[in-house]
Amino acid sequence: MAAGSDGLGDLGDLDENEAEAHVRGVCFKTGPPERTGVELEWLVQDRSDPSALISVDRLDAALAPVEAPGALPRGSRITREPGGQVELSSPPAPALGACVEAMAADLAVLREAADQAGLVLVGQGLDPFRKPPRVLDHPRYRAMEGYFDREGPWGRTMMRRTASLQVNLDCGDDSPGVTGHRYRWALAHRLGPVLVAAFANSPLGTRGPTGWLSTRQATWGRMDPGRTRHPRHHPDPGTAWAGYALDARLLCVQQGDADRDGAEGRAGAGDGDGDWSAPPGLTFRDWLRGAAPDLRRPTRADLDYHLSTLFPPVRPRGWLELRMIDAQDGDDWIVPTVLAATLMDDPVAAATAWAATEPLCADLGDPVDPLPRDEVWRRAARIGPADPDLAKAARTCFAAAESALARSAAPAALRQALASFAERYPERGRCPADDQLDALSRA
Repeated sequence: MAAGSDGLGDLGDLDENEAEAHVRGVCFKTGPPERTGVELEWLVQDRSDPSALISVDRLDAALAPVEAPGALPRGSRITREPGGQVELSSPPAPALGACVEAMAADLAVLREAADQAGLVLVGQGLDPFRKPPRVLDHPRYRAMEGYFDREGPWGRTMMRRTASLQVNLDCGDDSPGVTGHRYRWALAHRLGPVLVAAFANSPLGTRGPTGWLSTRQATWGRMDPGRTRHPRHHPDPGTAWAGYALDARLLCVQQGDADRDGAEGRAGAGDGDGDWSAPPGLTFRDWLRGAAPDLRRPTRADLDYHLSTLFPPVRPRGWLELRMIDAQDGDDWIVPTVLAATLMDDPVAAATAWAATEPLCADLGDPVDPLPRDEVWRRAARIGPADPDLAKAARTCFAAAESALARSAAPAALRQALASFAERYPERGRCPADDQLDALSRA
């Protein structure tokens, strides 16, 4: 789960059928849903001047104490994003309470290190003060920036200025019920717009309000749709995902042996050399079919690396990554972690959430595509809980999760965090973005 993948496979050439089978096999590892992980991205700002750019040397010095082996007591992993954001990824935990406890312990150490350096970790989906340069000069990020630059400024904004919260959950088993991977795949997508709306926390840009409550999600929505939007529905998620992955355009092509361990973006990684730019418009399927005769044949390692360059709101990587949530202020990261995990893992809460999200699907009960359309995702990002259907679904989902926690052995603190957030936001038709807008109006 958040601890890493199962490796890049062998380096031999592969054909199209082998590629599809490989994607299905590595991305949907089935079994009883048990584990939870969370990944937190943070904007890093100067404590006294949020508009100040943080140099690489200053960030290196701040992180040095927590990058040493054993410095983080619960084993979370630190990585950096291209604009200097810091990400903390928990190991997968066998229970929700254990996941939250482990992340809280490691986050406290990271916050202390930042504080000692005069820095602060800020939980917002978009940096409203700065347009930082790209500080990672790895060939992956050079190629990524060049790829996205061809279609507009959104890629640079995403890479350099955004921060998210990601909840990682097991795919599920092979049963047809609420623990099955087909049901869980669909439920994660149905919950997606609700999570966007309930936790929207990026309404401001450098010039003030952007017109979106989740500008981070809006930014993703304006980028390469074959890489950032959800796949078309198919009764078999593995088939849907394999088609999506192979039909996505190549973002980059690894050269030499660089990053063959798949650890791009890790703190302390060397920048690397070479040009990893991919031929414009070439999909991975095209590459398999020989459409780029001047390019070497693709391998399983290339396919696995390609999978790491796909960014839909729900990404299967042997587990399900729920990637649509804005970073949250302070310790409010606990709430979306608890909400998403409980709605997905508790059978009663899952059934309630499925029913609550039915109005968000274009054709009620449509067996062909029972998932929210792009327009619903856009409404969630633009107006959040001001949308009546999204607001009602959010209130129902929070209540279902609270009831599930009351029935379970989860720590009382998790239930309290959920209830407090629900009272502040969904029960009042609000989200964290509204606090930022209110503060701006009072300034």
